[in-house]
Amino acid sequence: MGGSMRAWMFYEPERMVLETVPIPGAGANDLLVKVEAVGICGSDVSYYFGHSPLGTPDGRGPLVLGHEISGVVAEAGENAKRQFSVGDRVTLNPVQQCNACPECLDGRFNLCRFVETLGVSVDGGFAEYVRVRYTHALKIEPSVAFESAALTEPLACATYAMRKLNVRLGDYAVVIGSGSIGLMMLQIAKARGAGRLAFIGTRDAPLELGLEMGADAVANVKHANSAHYAPDVVEWIRETGGGKLADRVVVPTSDIQALHWALYGSGPGATIAYFGLPGPDDRIQVPALDTIQADKTITFAWLSPLVWPEATAALASGKVDVSRLVSHRYSFENVEKGIRELAAGDPKKIKGLVAMG
Repeated sequence: MGGSMRAWMFYEPERMVLETVPIPGAGANDLLVKVEAVGICGSDVSYYFGHSPLGTPDGRGPLVLGHEISGVVAEAGENAKRQFSVGDRVTLNPVQQCNACPECLDGRFNLCRFVETLGVSVDGGFAEYVRVRYTHALKIEPSVAFESAALTEPLACATYAMRKLNVRLGDYAVVIGSGSIGLMMLQIAKARGAGRLAFIGTRDAPLELGLEMGADAVANVKHANSAHYAPDVVEWIRETGGGKLADRVVVPTSDIQALHWALYGSGPGATIAYFGLPGPDDRIQVPALDTIQADKTITFAWLSPLVWPEATAALASGKVDVSRLVSHRYSFENVEKGIRELAAGDPKKIKGLVAMG
């Protein structure tokens, strides 16, 4: 294709510059995608402020951030033309596995030893164009807006965790963590047939949206002046369940206290899925004998292997509505401003998104 484009180049903590750079070329197995929308993930905020290293060899820039991407195919490589044409509307799976290491050969693509991830180890979506392997693009239905399609990646992560949680018809399910992924998990639990749904977080705005999206009860565990305040989380879970502890608990937060609430707020035979990203020195203390005798299952979820068709279908069918989760929208020129604002702690924040149009 050739030519130049604008891209936000991240160099070092709190230094990201809007530059004019060459448009990347598309190899035989690549697509060049004109970006239409990009979600701003908490990891983008973390990279920007230097709280986490990048996935580059030295953990540093220069790199174009942004991995929650939707857009239109602008160019297709020779092999990519087998499945894609110029003009196709697509969402991108940023985690590009090697397909050759032992983990990939076993189908555990989220554990690939040689993964390349858009916006983490190779250039991502805070640019006018992005290059991706055609094996990591999925076509989106005409009824799905680009803004919603850009959030397929976090929805896929939520879908994988909920698949491992295995909510059954009639289960009492609890979601501890009221961010955008928690709200996605809430909707998935509802669609999977949960009989009773409880939603726990620290801010009223997403909790009240959770009530609109299917939660039967919500609890604010942080602010005593909230109408939803619950000082004793485990007791609140029991009371909300009519005297019963939870059958299924998913924890989309890095708060270690939340992980312990999941342990003590779940009943015999329960399954607990941990999804949040704690710090490297954080530890979970499990009451071993009680947990064994309660025959509980504790599982962990990392990334989103083998669930992308399910996630795109959930969007197309309307089973999960991600459009209402976007609380902050930014133009392409205001990407850095958006990252800074989302880090500022607006209590009404749920999800930030860059709309290229």
